[in-house]
Amino acid sequence: MTFLLTLLAAIFVLGPLIALHEWGHYIVARMCGVKVLTYSIGFGPKLFGWTSKKSGIDYRISALPLGGYVKMLDEREGNVAKDEQHLAFNYQHPLKKIAIVAAGPIMNFIIAIALFWVLFMTPSEQLATKIGQVLPDTPAAMAQLPVGDKIVAIDGHDVQTWEGINYRLAGRMGETDNVSITLQSDAQTNQSIKTYQAPVTQFMQGDAQGKDALTSFGMLPWQPQIAPIVGELAPDGAASRQGLQVGDRITAINNQNIDDWISATRIIRDNPEVLLDFTVLRDDKTVQLQIMPQGKKDNLGNNYGQIGAMVDQTEIVIPDAYKTTVVYGPGESLVKSFEKTEQLAVMTVSSMGKMLSGMIGLDNLSGPITIAKVAKQSFDISWQMVLSTAALISLSLAVLNLLPIPVLDGGHIVYHFIELIRGKPLSERVQMVGLNIGLLLLAGFMVLAIGNDISRLF
Repeated sequence: MTFLLTLLAAIFVLGPLIALHEWGHYIVARMCGVKVLTYSIGFGPKLFGWTSKKSGIDYRISALPLGGYVKMLDEREGNVAKDEQHLAFNYQHPLKKIAIVAAGPIMNFIIAIALFWVLFMTPSEQLATKIGQVLPDTPAAMAQLPVGDKIVAIDGHDVQTWEGINYRLAGRMGETDNVSITLQSDAQTNQSIKTYQAPVTQFMQGDAQGKDALTSFGMLPWQPQIAPIVGELAPDGAASRQGLQVGDRITAINNQNIDDWISATRIIRDNPEVLLDFTVLRDDKTVQLQIMPQGKKDNLGNNYGQIGAMVDQTEIVIPDAYKTTVVYGPGESLVKSFEKTEQLAVMTVSSMGKMLSGMIGLDNLSGPITIAKVAKQSFDISWQMVLSTAALISLSLAVLNLLPIPVLDGGHIVYHFIELIRGKPLSERVQMVGLNIGLLLLAGFMVLAIGNDISRLF
């Protein structure tokens, strides 16, 4: 059942993005006077579809849903009658060819901008960007960032939400440098602004790999103070097997004092398959236990620990000082959607460059299985998360398709730019060599991505 729901979620999110990508190619081709033969969502054998009586275009849904294509009249793919040569793609001016090829990725950018626009226009109550906690032995601790101050900029870029802070920090993945953090203090009447320099070394790599950007940096938002008292135990969990009981209060883990539940869970998550010394208070008596968190994997294949202990449900009240309502008008929302799209596109390209240079590992590459799992989880959270996930995937499709690799849209654009400069296209032999190289590269990336996906399942 879970597999079926995951598959349906992936189809629901990816299907429209692929369809609209191909529609971009399709509509611009027709506007440029090119005859379209087939509009297909998916590759391989035709599952179902219809043929337009007016245009003769074969609209179809194909068996392999990992993409799609628009087949146009082209002399390179078959004989073209002399009276239809003006309708063939290969007879078009290079600028028309570039427009047709670029239309697909551009459509994905437009989709991402539109979805972010909707999300920005949706009023939301969020945690204010005030630092709620600074973790020890982290860049934030080394920079001595004061708890309670409001984060207003990262590396000179204004930030207004914790999501924006997380994205800015994640963009520094793998780097060794100083991260600039600008804070606004409420301690003085003039609300003074001060910028701190926090040193990072191979940020989010090594021991920090698998942690989110905020945790790796050591700068967290406000979190509720929940007493570290066990409220429920999973019958098959490590905690139950090793003697932890409902009502136990965790006072220390590995001689580190525990004052709240979140601190305990952080230590547990960071130590999968590591034997931990627990000190608990039970009926006013101190009890020593040894518990080894079970190793689990998240969607990106990162290991985390879990002992199967839950806290009692309790009402969480966020202090007014740490709450803020974010509301943008249509115009401001549109500006912010463009800014966010640009930021994430740059971060995506930068991350690719870091993987190729070895700054960050290739295990960060994700494939269709991870995308499907993330899509399924977004449906479990909220409609806003569904839209956000769709926007991120659409943006990724746009950036990936613009890479200058033959077979991809970006590779074809390069070919047509060369044709524009030379006054004639590259020979079919040269193009075929490039396409074969592109196919090998693409196949290699797909094998690596799917291999990463599979490794994250076990």
